[in-house]
Amino acid sequence: MSKPSNTADEILAAARSFIVAGGYNGFSYADIAEVVGIRKASIHHHFPSKVDLVQTLLKRYLEDAVTGMAGLERDVPEPPELLRTYAGIWSRCIEDASMPFCVCALLASELPALPPEVAVGVRAYFQFLSGWLTGVIERGAEKGTLAISALPRVEAEAFMATVHGAMLSARAYGDVLTFGMILTPTLQKLIPATD
Repeated sequence: MSKPSNTADEILAAARSFIVAGGYNGFSYADIAEVVGIRKASIHHHFPSKVDLVQTLLKRYLEDAVTGMAGLERDVPEPPELLRTYAGIWSRCIEDASMPFCVCALLASELPALPPEVAVGVRAYFQFLSGWLTGVIERGAEKGTLAISALPRVEAEAFMATVHGAMLSARAYGDVLTFGMILTPTLQKLIPATD
């Protein structure tokens, strides 16, 4: 997410941090008020309910992902490098703790207990990411720069699950290197070695 520039952005940034630390039920408006330095009533002014707050957060998270992937496509046009760069972004975020876990992946683990309106936002993010990865993998398979053993959509889902699973394992072990250790064989399988 972009750097907070107003109260609503500060509230959203605090909510994101709390979700990454403890999930949907891991924070209250009182927690956010303390971090941002405002009254709970001010939060309710911007976001009448926690559902409104998290829906807005997820909408922005998805918008940032769409913008980010479009930028990647412009800067890194080749599918193998797109996959490496995407993985590298998460690796750096985990290493420097700027975004040590995907907000939507964390919320997905709570899906059965989430309000339906929030669940819709989580699913929209996964659908977007799956579609983007499927497109990258399809292009790479057509060009012969990626080696796939299943349909592109299946490969995309497996890659996405591996990225999110590697995040979870890195967090469980408290070792940032775990992310790369898990993801490297998946990348090596998809990206054939060149002489």
